[in-house]
Amino acid sequence: MPQHYPFSAVLGCEIDALDDMGLALVLTTISPEIGGVLVRGEKGTAKSTTVRALAAVLPPIEVYAADRFSVDPADPAATSPDGPFGTGAETVVRSVRLVELPVGATEDRVLGSLHLERALSHGKVEYEPGLLARAHRGILYVDEVNLLHDHLVDLLLDAAAMGQVTVERDGVSVEHAARFVLIGTMNPEEGELRPQLLDRFGLTVEVAAPREPALRAEVVRRRMAYDADPVAFAARYRDADRALTERVESARERLAKVRLTESALMKIAEVCATFEVDGLRADIVTARTAVAHAAWESRDEVTRADIRRAALLALPHRRRRNPFDAPGLDEDLLDQILGDDELPPEPPEGPAPDESQGPSEDDTPDQAQADGPRDEAGKGDSDQAPTDDTLAETPAESDVELPMTPPAGTEAGSTVRATAPYRPRLLKVQGLGEGEAGRRSRALASTGRRVGARRPDGPTGSLHLVETLLAAAGKQSSRGRTTGRVELRNEDLRVAVREGREANLVLFCVDASGSMAARRRMTQVKTAILSLLLDAYRRRDKVGLVTFRGAEATVALPPTHSVDIAAARLDEVPAGGRTPLAEGLLEAARVLTRERMRDPRLRPLLVLVTDGRATGGKDAVARSQQAAEYVAGLGVTTVVMDGESGPLRLGLALRLAELLRAEHLPVAEVSAEALAGTVRSRTQKGAA
Repeated sequence: MPQHYPFSAVLGCEIDALDDMGLALVLTTISPEIGGVLVRGEKGTAKSTTVRALAAVLPPIEVYAADRFSVDPADPAATSPDGPFGTGAETVVRSVRLVELPVGATEDRVLGSLHLERALSHGKVEYEPGLLARAHRGILYVDEVNLLHDHLVDLLLDAAAMGQVTVERDGVSVEHAARFVLIGTMNPEEGELRPQLLDRFGLTVEVAAPREPALRAEVVRRRMAYDADPVAFAARYRDADRALTERVESARERLAKVRLTESALMKIAEVCATFEVDGLRADIVTARTAVAHAAWESRDEVTRADIRRAALLALPHRRRRNPFDAPGLDEDLLDQILGDDELPPEPPEGPAPDESQGPSEDDTPDQAQADGPRDEAGKGDSDQAPTDDTLAETPAESDVELPMTPPAGTEAGSTVRATAPYRPRLLKVQGLGEGEAGRRSRALASTGRRVGARRPDGPTGSLHLVETLLAAAGKQSSRGRTTGRVELRNEDLRVAVREGREANLVLFCVDASGSMAARRRMTQVKTAILSLLLDAYRRRDKVGLVTFRGAEATVALPPTHSVDIAAARLDEVPAGGRTPLAEGLLEAARVLTRERMRDPRLRPLLVLVTDGRATGGKDAVARSQQAAEYVAGLGVTTVVMDGESGPLRLGLALRLAELLRAEHLPVAEVSAEALAGTVRSRTQKGAA
C-alpha cells in the first residue's frame, strides 16, 4: 500500500498544468538555493497531502551505508562526522527523505546534542544527530510553521540559507552539511509569521479550495477512489509521477547551462526596485527562481515569462511590512514593468568596443534602462525591517497606516475605527507558568537562564554537570566506591531547568455601550486595544474578543493566534446602547473556563475595557458586583482599562478593579511613553 497520495493526482499538480503551489514546490527542488516554500491557505486545501507526496517523485540519491549524515559520495569536498570513508566504502541508493518537524520540537531535537546515555555508560562524548542532519539532501517539512517558536524558525532558515549546521554545546563540537528543501505550511487564521521571517522563505504561495462545483466534485471523486483502493489508484498515476521525476532530473542537469542575461538581470532589479521590497534577498531569489523556471521549461535562456512567474512567487510576501498588511502583488503593474517585448538577446562575445567612439545609438536605451532603477533600488537598506529585538524596544508599529473613519457619535450601533497604534506598556500574567514558549510572562522553558535541575524525561537535554555529580556523590558508598573516580549511572542524570518567557491568552472584554461611545472615547479605546494586539502579535500570544452592549454579551472572536482577524473584528465592533456589565464578565468567564479545559498550561490575561458603569437589566449594579466577585474567584490575572475621560469622573472602573482584585489602568496610560512620562513627572515632584 503506498504511503502517500500520488503527487500527480493532486488537483493542480499535473505535469502540464502546475498551479502556483505545485510549481513552487517543483522549482525549489530543482534549485534548493531558492530557499524553500511557504504555503499559506485555509484548512482542507491539500497542503500537507501535496508536500508529503512530493518526496516520492524526486530522483533517488546515493549515500554511504554507514553515514548518518547522508553526504554525497560523488562530491570529493563533502565531509561527514561519521567519516572519513574509503574508496571502497559501501554505498546505497535510497529515496529522498521527508523529515517532519513537530511544532513542539526542542532545540536539542532539531540541532542534535550529546548522547547522554552513552556518555554515562561508556564514558564517551558522542554526538546524537538531530532532524537537520537527517534532512540533508532531502525535504524538511514544518506543518503549522506559524505556531513554531520564533527562535526555532530562525534556526531552520539560517541552516537552509547557510547549508550547514555548527553545534557547540555540552562538550560537543560538530559541523555538518544541512542542505535541504525547507517547506512550511500554515493556516493564516491561526496567526501570521513576522514579516522578517516571511522574507526568509524563498517563495510563498496562497492556496484555496476551488469554487467551481465540477472541480470540487473531481477532488472528492479522486479521494474516494484512493481510499477505496490505494494500490490501483496509485497505479493510475505511476506514469505521470515517473514523467515528473524525469523532468525534474532533466531540469537539474540543465540548470547550470541556463543563461541569465544582463538585460534579464536588470529587468529583475527594476521589478524589485519598483515594488520597493526591502533588501536584496528578493532580487537574488527572483533571479534563481527565473533560472529554475527556464530549466523546467527546457529553455537555455531566461525570458520575460520566467521573470514574471518568478516575481509572482518571490515578491508578494516581501511587500508585507507591517503585521496587519496582507501579502499581494499588483499584476497589472508587474506587466507594465516587464513590457510586451521580449528581452534583448545576449550580445555575442567579441572584442571590446572602442570607448573613444562613445556609446552607440543602440547602447543608449539599454544604458538608460540600467541607470533608471538605481535610485529606487538604493532604498532597500534604508527601509530594512527592524529585528524582533528592535521591535521590543522601539514603537515600530507606529508606522502602521490604518484607514480611519470619523467617529459617528453616540447613537446606537455607530462604528468607529482605531487610529495609528503605539507601543504599549507590557502587561504580564502573575506567577511562574509552564506554557508554550513566547515573550510575555515568566515561565519554565527550554531556553533562558538556568534556575535549577531535574531528572530528564527523554534521551537528550542540556546536561547540568554539577547537579549530576552531586546526585551521584551521595550514592558512591552504596555502590561500593569510597575513593577514585565517581561512578555515574542513568539515575544520576540531571538536566538544566531554565526560566524564560511564555505566550499567554489575552482575552479582551470590551464595553461597547453608549457611555463608552460618548465624547469619542471609543476611538481612543480601540487604538489602545489595537496597540495591545500588536504587542500580542510580537509576543506570540493567543487573543480573543468579547463585547457587550445593549442587553447581551457576544464572543466577537473565539481565542485564536490570528491577531489580523482580531484587528478586523475590532474595527467592526459598534458602540451604543446600555451597559450589560454582568453579562460581559460572565461571558468572559465562560470563555476562560473553556480555554483552561482545552489547555491547562495556557495562562490567561483578562483585559476588561470599560468605564465601570452598569445600566443593562434589572439590578444591574448588584449583578455586576456579583459577576466581578465570581471572575475574581477564578484566579485570573486581570487588568481593568478605564475608558472614563474628561474633567468629571465617577471612578466606577477603579471600584470594579478592586472587586476583581485587578490592576487599574487608565486608557491614557496604556502607552509606554505616557507611562514613562507619568513616572518621570512623579519622580520630579518627589525630588522637589
